[in-house]
Amino acid sequence: MATKLFIPGPTEVLPEILAALSGPMMGHRSKKASELQRRISDNLRQVLYTENEILLSTSSGSGLMEGAVRSCTAKRAAVFSVGAFGKKWFQMAQANGIPSDMFASEHGQPTTPEMVEQALSTGKYDVVTVTHNETSSGIQNPVEEIAEVIKKYPDVVWCVDAVSSAAGSKIETDKLGIDVLITSTQKALALPPGMAICTISPKAYERTAQVPNRGMYLDLRTLYDFIQKKDYQYSSTPCLSIMYAMDLQLQRILQEGLENRFARHEEMAAFIRAWAAEYFAVFANPNHLSKTLTVISNTRNISVADLNKELIERGMQIGNGYGDLKDKTFRIAHMGELTMEDMKEVTSNIEDILKLK
Repeated sequence: MATKLFIPGPTEVLPEILAALSGPMMGHRSKKASELQRRISDNLRQVLYTENEILLSTSSGSGLMEGAVRSCTAKRAAVFSVGAFGKKWFQMAQANGIPSDMFASEHGQPTTPEMVEQALSTGKYDVVTVTHNETSSGIQNPVEEIAEVIKKYPDVVWCVDAVSSAAGSKIETDKLGIDVLITSTQKALALPPGMAICTISPKAYERTAQVPNRGMYLDLRTLYDFIQKKDYQYSSTPCLSIMYAMDLQLQRILQEGLENRFARHEEMAAFIRAWAAEYFAVFANPNHLSKTLTVISNTRNISVADLNKELIERGMQIGNGYGDLKDKTFRIAHMGELTMEDMKEVTSNIEDILKLK
């Protein structure tokens, strides 16, 4: 029996999208490859609300996160963290020898515009990294408010981790002034894992010229230059199978309608939050909650592992808490192709297993 995934990723992938993975192999230097990759980029521009170039990488989202902070930091990076993945971005900077400082919020609290203003007012930083949606704490950061601060510092390159939110939450990349927006295939895009995606603004591209040691495979400038020169072909062999699936899935997303897709995610989020508040408690700041998953405080001190074991026997799986929050919380994702019927199914099964009614 297949297990329906309510974990923060990988997420459910529709059968027809999985079938698209079996498309025939072709030369990645062929005209057909160019057409495929150009069409994917054009459709991603719509989903990500940008006119900037799209870069694809055969890696997880972490690959382009590392590539962004390494390629764009000429002076010093201010890394804002609301959980495990902001901390990971800081660790990437440190591992690459990039001068950087981390500004961490308490678990369940957002990065505030005031925190960003305080850091940037020092004049020390030329890169800011922000996690839009943090799956370990269930926070969605107020990027609209943060954008107003960053606009006052035109020399700062703004990189945003939207790995777990893009295509599930509306992110108006160009309107917000985001220079590098990063996501990956296995979250709200509802594709198999294996490819990362980012936007790159002219300002970010120009900055890369000031950074002498950008690496090679994940160098944003190399990726950008190559697809311009070679008509949307990549310097290294890309994962064509996932590109076939991405091509079809992006067409499906646009057919659903972006506003309809975002509304579906918000409806599922509201349902899970209300359910969590009735039987447990929502973990994060209620004014800054993720639209793609909910982190739930384990107020009943249940065994999350035992609950999941029972759920898996019934054909579904939720997520335990992450890192320091393991067993103290559990997580229910509501992203990608999941529906309200799925939300009702998983919560009713939890109620039955735990005898909540």
